[in-house]
Amino acid sequence: MAAREPVRCSWSLSGGPLDVQYHDTEWGVPVHDDAKLFEFLTLEGAQAGLSWSTILKKREGYRAAFAQFDVAKVARFTPARMEKLMTNPAIVRNRLKIASTVSNARAFIEVQNEFGSFDAYLWRFVDGAPLRNRRKSAREVPASTPVSDALSKDLSKRGFRFVGTTIMYAFMQATGMVNDHTVDCFRWRELDRPA
Repeated sequence: MAAREPVRCSWSLSGGPLDVQYHDTEWGVPVHDDAKLFEFLTLEGAQAGLSWSTILKKREGYRAAFAQFDVAKVARFTPARMEKLMTNPAIVRNRLKIASTVSNARAFIEVQNEFGSFDAYLWRFVDGAPLRNRRKSAREVPASTPVSDALSKDLSKRGFRFVGTTIMYAFMQATGMVNDHTVDCFRWRELDRPA
């Protein structure tokens, strides 16, 4: 008898194997590594107006184009290098999104200098521990929350771009600041343990 597939969040089943793998191994797992946080900040901003599946398919292209998300290297990208990225089919070729990745890298470094790490800055918004939700269906998951509003507002004030509240809530979900797996999903219980 074949093993039964575990129950997963419905969104992960519409995009293909990359979406399932991402859901099962990354989405909602607390991230405290600054390079990984910069990667998610970049990818979530790139997603604006697109599907997450599209971004997952271009993830390796982003890693190659943006120096494996080495924030110090990206902060030094020149206008000529940004222009060259506009010809790279491995990423979303949007001038504003490319420019924001570079300016966000510079703002990211300023946050690191002020707080010691971007991680230390970021996790203050949830008092250092993931918000543990008990959503029964994807329909219950909001597009934004007061916490994502506050994070978005503060990042904008610090010069970050493509950090609207909806993008920031998706970022919070991706980096495990909030557990928005539905309660029937096998990952909800795995990630619901207190930190």
